[in-house]
Amino acid sequence: MKFFERFLTLWVALCIAGGIVLGKLAPGLASWLDGMSLEVGGAPVVSIPIAVCLFFMMYPIMVKIDFAEVVKAGRSVKPVAITLFINWAVKPFTMYGIAVLFLGTIFHGLIGPDAVDLLRMPVGLDLEPGATYGAGTVVLQDGVTMLQVPLWRSYLAGCILLGVAPCTAMVLVWGYLAKGNDGHTLVMVAINSLVMLVLYGVLGGFLLGVGRLPVPWQALLLSISVYVALPLVAGYASRKLIIAARGETWFQERFLRFLTPVTIAALLITLVLLFLFKGDVILSNPLTIVWIAVPLFLQTVLIFGLGYGLSRVFKLSYEDAAPTAMIGASNHFEVAIATATILFGLSSGAALATVVGVLIEVPVMLMLVRICVRTRGVFGTEEGG
Repeated sequence: MKFFERFLTLWVALCIAGGIVLGKLAPGLASWLDGMSLEVGGAPVVSIPIAVCLFFMMYPIMVKIDFAEVVKAGRSVKPVAITLFINWAVKPFTMYGIAVLFLGTIFHGLIGPDAVDLLRMPVGLDLEPGATYGAGTVVLQDGVTMLQVPLWRSYLAGCILLGVAPCTAMVLVWGYLAKGNDGHTLVMVAINSLVMLVLYGVLGGFLLGVGRLPVPWQALLLSISVYVALPLVAGYASRKLIIAARGETWFQERFLRFLTPVTIAALLITLVLLFLFKGDVILSNPLTIVWIAVPLFLQTVLIFGLGYGLSRVFKLSYEDAAPTAMIGASNHFEVAIATATILFGLSSGAALATVVGVLIEVPVMLMLVRICVRTRGVFGTEEGG
């Protein structure tokens, strides 16, 4: 693991502190940046600063993928099937259930029964102040129509977006540390990226609707196009062009090595932007992070255990079992952060919840890596087909 990845939790903490301090020193900066958006129907949908940052987070991941290997995935049916089942048939719904249980029941009084949050109105929804929509009420805030919802539901929205975003980035690091099958990991990264183009908006919109939250379908579809499809196409095209021009060796040893710190830097800049607005919330109630982190932690451990257990039941080799369990357990927090920011606003509780996902991702996944390594002997050395 490289220096930046090894201490990612530290960098995240420093960015949180930096964002809070910057928010105090320049309170208008975040509002100005948040206003730099592409609009649809007069409503801001795509934040230009966040879009730029996310592209540089995602592109280095996508350019690593050799999509020709996806065709060969049929040779390892079991690990692919288990991963897809957990990521898309199980994980989104367990995340929703766990988040509702803890945020809406167990921690409800601690978060604040009367605490509210202001979210952006879905594109195309034209309601007068005082009207109700889902669990929210339309209000006029500084001349802008917003949707006022219970704060815990705003946190729930962020958890939902994490739950429908299986990891396609850091899982490459976790699989490497656990001495897993790198080829399988890369294939699943490619497959998940393609599946996300279809199911991210569908499942995200469905669960947001179940949670009585805004369902900004147009924004969901636009965000997945901007934040996944664009870097996916750019990565695929530039990979072919660069290898054709400079060769595979130069691409692997020079080009990819240059991109790694770019990804981390883009992530950290995004976090600073988020905490420009959320600093006051953290300072006034620092335990907010804990209330959000508990369901995210339990979800991560549950999904890992399910993936690891199914891998054992279906007699996968350890090399396939480790990344199979970790791909589901970890989250694509880059896309979740950007989507929450665009759908609900930079200052929303939903955006804060996705940032908490980053905070717990590294230490929890390193713990699961150690569990994998210590239990390696439980698995065989040959995959069961």
